[in-house]
Amino acid sequence: MVRNIVILSGNSHPSLAEAVCNMLGVPSGNRILSKFSVGETRCEIQDSVRGKDVFIIQSGGGSINDHLIELCISSAKRVTAVLPLFPYSRQPDLPYNKIGAPLSKPPTEVPKDKYTFESVPATPGPGIVKSASFNKETDLSRAMSKASLSNGVGNGLTRTNSENYFNTNGSTNGDTNSIQGQHSRSGSYTTHDYANPGLISTFQAKPGYKRWVAQAGTLVADLLTCAGADHVVALDLHDPQYQGFFDIPMDNLYGRPLLKRYIQQNIPDYREAVIVSPDAGGAKRATAIADSLGMEFALIHKERRPTRITDRQNATMMLVGNVANRVCILIDDLADTANTITRAAKLLRKEGAVAVYALLTHGVLSGDAIARINASALDKVVVTNSVPQNEHKRLCPKLEVLDVAPIFAEAIRRIHHGESISVLFQYD
Repeated sequence: MVRNIVILSGNSHPSLAEAVCNMLGVPSGNRILSKFSVGETRCEIQDSVRGKDVFIIQSGGGSINDHLIELCISSAKRVTAVLPLFPYSRQPDLPYNKIGAPLSKPPTEVPKDKYTFESVPATPGPGIVKSASFNKETDLSRAMSKASLSNGVGNGLTRTNSENYFNTNGSTNGDTNSIQGQHSRSGSYTTHDYANPGLISTFQAKPGYKRWVAQAGTLVADLLTCAGADHVVALDLHDPQYQGFFDIPMDNLYGRPLLKRYIQQNIPDYREAVIVSPDAGGAKRATAIADSLGMEFALIHKERRPTRITDRQNATMMLVGNVANRVCILIDDLADTANTITRAAKLLRKEGAVAVYALLTHGVLSGDAIARINASALDKVVVTNSVPQNEHKRLCPKLEVLDVAPIFAEAIRRIHHGESISVLFQYD
């Protein structure tokens, strides 16, 4: 039995928290998690947490936004957030559209005489003008004084140094009478000058101007840190760079030992099977399991460019490797709509695979994923209970669930006693 420890469960996965408490020999902490009629979340911890280690187990499946708020408003002196499925783990960078390109991208055609934030000056050479702005001027100050407005709706008239800050008598810009006497015209402000707010509303982005967008990855990391989390534990992050977003300790546990053990114990002649990655992004994850078990590896490449469909392609997917008359094991970290793994299974069957397994760490299986799996060429889908799977298992006879409670129970015990948890990272 572990002493001076409190384990609280959110509403996302109470059964997993209860299993962890049973393994550690501690009761689950008493708390009230409810909602007001307006929809706001209410959290009240009824147990005393003074001087104790508090571990909050909250996964990222289901109503993910509500679960994230529940986690953030739970407070104590020392809090470790245990997130089996890290929320927003697939949005670490700028938002992307269906073809993989950033939503905020520079225009494809930019005038050759206009530099943008992405462009670089041409390499100097005989007969090449050095710059579009300094064709004839050799004095930088003279060239800059003759530069006209580049943004907004200015009248394009040139501005002299005396108009900006100093006049001929050396007085500052505060001497407005002399300046107005010399130049009584409008449009002498830039679009970023708040002295003329009328120009700000008419500001138009120049070619190459990047609009800043919110990055969900750093936002969630900052939310947890500001809410008071002292330590974060997750399982199989979709993108490992998430660990760099935190200023507090962040441990990423692995579900590969569970998947390896399943392969060794439940797949006959597993060394003759082929480990397959359904996309290039998961190749490193799949090859780690293939190398440790001495198995062969194949890759399914998703071709996003328009190409002619050949015999070795299924829509935009192409197989790299030989799977004829062999058992194939698809390895991935997460399945949401299950579109990728079902299309991969169809391609593997087309290439002659005798059986297709799918081993996944996080089985979110939202939307029509269950119906898609039931109608697919997959023989069995193996997931962990990082998110609740009771309803999924009832609807899908192909689904099998592995328990991750022992992994988190051992991680919590080691963190509480100040022991190293690096042994949990050794999956080879």
